[in-house]
Amino acid sequence: MAALSLVALILIGLPIYSVLSKSLQNAAGQFVGLANFIEYINNPGLRQSFSNTLIVSGLTTSITLPLAFLYSLALVRSRLPYKSLFKGIALMPLLAPSLLPAIALTYMFGNQGYIRSWLGDESVYGVIGIVMAQVFYCFPHAVLILSTALGLSDARVYEVAHTLNTRPLRAFFTITLPSARYGLISAAFVIVTLSMTDFGIAKVIGGQFNVLAIDIYKQIIGQQNFQMGAVVGVVLLIPALLSFMIDRMVRRGQKSLLTARSVLYQPEIRPIFDAAMLVLTVLVAAAILVVVGTAIFASVIKFWPYDMSLSLGSYNFAQYDTLGWGSYRNSLLVATWVAVIGTSLVFTGAYLVEKLKGVDAMRQVLHFLSMLPLAVPGLVLGLGYVFFFNNPGNPLSAISSSLVLMILCCVAHYYTVPHLTALTALQQMDSEFEAASSSLGVPFWTTFRRVTVPICLPAILDITTYFFVNAMTTVAAVIFLYEPLSMVSSVAVVAMDDTGDTAAACAMAVMVLVTSAGIKILQSILATILTRKTQAWRNVRED
Repeated sequence: MAALSLVALILIGLPIYSVLSKSLQNAAGQFVGLANFIEYINNPGLRQSFSNTLIVSGLTTSITLPLAFLYSLALVRSRLPYKSLFKGIALMPLLAPSLLPAIALTYMFGNQGYIRSWLGDESVYGVIGIVMAQVFYCFPHAVLILSTALGLSDARVYEVAHTLNTRPLRAFFTITLPSARYGLISAAFVIVTLSMTDFGIAKVIGGQFNVLAIDIYKQIIGQQNFQMGAVVGVVLLIPALLSFMIDRMVRRGQKSLLTARSVLYQPEIRPIFDAAMLVLTVLVAAAILVVVGTAIFASVIKFWPYDMSLSLGSYNFAQYDTLGWGSYRNSLLVATWVAVIGTSLVFTGAYLVEKLKGVDAMRQVLHFLSMLPLAVPGLVLGLGYVFFFNNPGNPLSAISSSLVLMILCCVAHYYTVPHLTALTALQQMDSEFEAASSSLGVPFWTTFRRVTVPICLPAILDITTYFFVNAMTTVAAVIFLYEPLSMVSSVAVVAMDDTGDTAAACAMAVMVLVTSAGIKILQSILATILTRKTQAWRNVRED
């Protein structure tokens, strides 16, 4: 427990502390208090970036939240056909880097876009393009939360409303909406955090519309002003941390919507409502497919829009970057190690937090450190790794390999959700397993290997896939950590787009999408096999 807490402190706590301390120092490393923050406030350009970030976040949330709510309502509360297909399409943006929708939108609405006229005199390079791409990027996260919230409803409440001849609209506002309020609040905070901290979209399609994520990049990469970069990182950390804290407080007030006597809600046939939900889901799913399809199509076109003949020239990455396919191989290497190391640390840590008794203080420390990454943007954590591991006075500065740092940063950045997943799986196991093993003199590690792991295999597979896919698609967490020979595919997309090789950037983003989709398909196949072989006990019924 102590060793794992120390690892969590090194991977999560100390890098964040490094950002905070750097923001209070001058270029010589001397403590200057709030002088850097005062300079930030007096800089009109940086203040404007903060205002722009709030505008983008507000617009993205106000569009994404109701859209995701209605889509989730269609998935859960209507007799929608092909629900699995529509849900799969809604989650497709999770498998691609955030740059993919930004690049696709340039092909759709850019100067040579095939539906450029739809925007009239407006340009896609700015707030319009950023918001559209972020709606695409944030939509699946909100759908996951809201579909779960809407799925936990007691049918008896609706039966009473029907018996009392309550109008459907009134039932919606008095039953459906209040029952999903915690999901709505959680989804809103997730959207706000994602939209404020995303780097890739603003970098590709933001134009001259600066946001905080771009300011960090400019201060660190462009001006080598590490102190001001740390200040912007702290400013970016504050709203994400506030969102996290408010969400935690709201969750404490949440009560169970289902009890032992509850009857799970099953949607009844309502022709008008079902037709309206079908139209909505078809339109939203079509929009997602058009964006993804545009990216794929653009990657196999010879020279958009002058030569529309098919060609795989954009996939010859050696023409556009000396590393060629090396960045894609680096991504596979990083994602694989992130999945292996992350899954091992997460499941072991969750097991100690849930099952180990007698060290409550240490368990609370480990749980707090495990929850902390959820409130820390990837850009800020990556910046913390630069400050912490590049500090000559730090014995760990010997870890100079950027691939190793990227692996560690991705494990830390995406630690919280797998940790909660593992805790949920372990909480479903009765503590009598450990008690019986202890009474029989069986070592706990034997019980862990022969009982706990086999029972939790579906959750372990979910965790492994989550780590792999996110490590493949992330940009913000690794943008400060790569070196020329260790560039990963998501960063290569940014680099090729910067040099004007948009088609090649699009092709690399498509490769990430295809790889992530392949891993998800493999997960489904393995889950079916593992469920049949190791989860047969779930289907056993008492006589």
